[in-house]
Amino acid sequence: MNIKKLLTPFTAWGNVTKDPVTIKDPLNERPGADRYRGFHRNDVEACVGCGSCEDICENEAIDLMPAKDTKDGDSGLRPMIDYGRCCWCALCVDVCTTNSLTLSNEYTWISTDPEDFRYIPGIDKKEWDNNNDKGWKKPEPNYEFYPLKRIQPSHLSPEDRSDSFIEMMHGYSKDQAMQEADRCVECGICTATCPAHMGIPEYIKAIRNDDLEEGLRILYDTNPLPEICGRICTHKCETVCTIGHKGDPLSIRWLKRYIADQNPSERYKKILETENLVSKGKKVAIIGAGPSGLSAAHYLVQMGYEVKIFEKLAAAGGMMRYGIPSYRLPYDQIDKDIDYILSLGVDIQYNINVGNGEGEISLETLGNDYDAVFSGTGLHLGRSTGIPGSDNKHVYASPDLLRWIVEGKEFEVPENVVVIGGGNVAMDITRSMARLQMKKYGKVGVITTALEGEDKMPADREEIDEGREEGCIINPGWAPKSVEIDSNGVPTGLNVVKCHSLFDSEGRFNPQTDEDNKEFWPGTMIIESIGQGMDISYLDGKYKDQLEFGPRGRVQTDEYYQTGLPWLFMGGDIIKGPDVITGIATGHKAAVGIDRMLNPEF
Repeated sequence: MNIKKLLTPFTAWGNVTKDPVTIKDPLNERPGADRYRGFHRNDVEACVGCGSCEDICENEAIDLMPAKDTKDGDSGLRPMIDYGRCCWCALCVDVCTTNSLTLSNEYTWISTDPEDFRYIPGIDKKEWDNNNDKGWKKPEPNYEFYPLKRIQPSHLSPEDRSDSFIEMMHGYSKDQAMQEADRCVECGICTATCPAHMGIPEYIKAIRNDDLEEGLRILYDTNPLPEICGRICTHKCETVCTIGHKGDPLSIRWLKRYIADQNPSERYKKILETENLVSKGKKVAIIGAGPSGLSAAHYLVQMGYEVKIFEKLAAAGGMMRYGIPSYRLPYDQIDKDIDYILSLGVDIQYNINVGNGEGEISLETLGNDYDAVFSGTGLHLGRSTGIPGSDNKHVYASPDLLRWIVEGKEFEVPENVVVIGGGNVAMDITRSMARLQMKKYGKVGVITTALEGEDKMPADREEIDEGREEGCIINPGWAPKSVEIDSNGVPTGLNVVKCHSLFDSEGRFNPQTDEDNKEFWPGTMIIESIGQGMDISYLDGKYKDQLEFGPRGRVQTDEYYQTGLPWLFMGGDIIKGPDVITGIATGHKAAVGIDRMLNPEF
């Protein structure tokens, strides 16, 4: 050992006269800095358990644990922090989609039990929960790990689309789809909310990886109508998108469309590996070629069943074809989805009605000739307000007019039209009539009213905004009272009164109006669009006694949509109400139920 090393410890005496940098009073509390990164807090009511914090933690110090009741948009999970692993980097706070997670400025915590240092902030209450002013929060503004604004696809201008039924929305380009897909945090709450439980984060990841064939396979796992749903799905998934808590929700519907648009139909069989299906030698009949019937057919034929659909109209698609205007859903995109299903071996017999009349095929015949029957006949009947004058021949139901437009049937298009209803179907007929008026007269004369106020209208916001861009007058918050009829039996308009509430104190539908606040809206055509009804007259007395009926006359089924008649399954709008993606989900589940019934050994 040399002399320098021997003397080194004594050099510490040189600091005796210097000011100390150690704590003068270690026994008393010393607060952390205002922005100190101490122990975690979480506003558990704002948190939705998306898991972004867990995913970003490099030290695996965060685990999501059940802590709340599960509901739409909330996984019911909350982050548990392990302080044996946490390094207080605050990335979990910075990435939090709801800004619920923060760090207090508390740093002192003494316990002899190691398990105490694993806790769920906000659930396991701590003294620093009440100190919300100090500590680390996400810096504001413009401090985000992902863009808050969605990428909007381009579309036709109001001037270019006002008299045209060509598709108005353009799909994403590759660059746009990549940018939008990059906004996804892969939380999976969208999957839980989707009626078909589609693998949404997985197919969005396929877009990011530029593997659109894999994306198509993921779509078809749960949804055989991606071109259709990519355009007109009600996108419940987007209403719970976690990044929508502080920005625009992810454009999930348009990303689905992007995958379907980019895969050519002639490659579907190879991509989806459906070139050599094996038959089980059993037959299933399907009533109706709408979304539920097509979905059931798609999955049943892949399971090896011989499937035949009986369709009363001249083309397949149900209300997707005959109730949604082509500017929203072009016929060639409907056909792309349907033609692939037909290519698998599904047969459709058109222009045949299931019933007991002449030229019809009876349900009894189908039950005898097939091993199982699935019915998804949809809601094709319009409902009436029943107000005075509504029985006039110039008062129409929106489903009839929308079907006539598709079929090319001639009918009078007047200069002034009044539409009653506030849902998407009401917007569809409003905007369709406006296009026909613009083509015939060069101007729009449509007034649409609804009981609901602007913020409560069930129609999609974009449908309302686009309708107004096209010249339609949409005037919510009015109740129809009567249709005014002239001496020639022709309507002159609609009498309305102001509606100020829809439900009473017990939540029952009981509209309240101000009879002194009334208006008259001129129109020689009145269109009612207040909902749709079903025709299940094919369930004659022989079978009705064996079925159980619930609210609104709907047939009761089990979880696989099997009715009281073991061979009869029913799904779609007549069971769950009008929604394409829900219809697809019921058709898929019914196909599984039929397979379970016919092949119990599996």
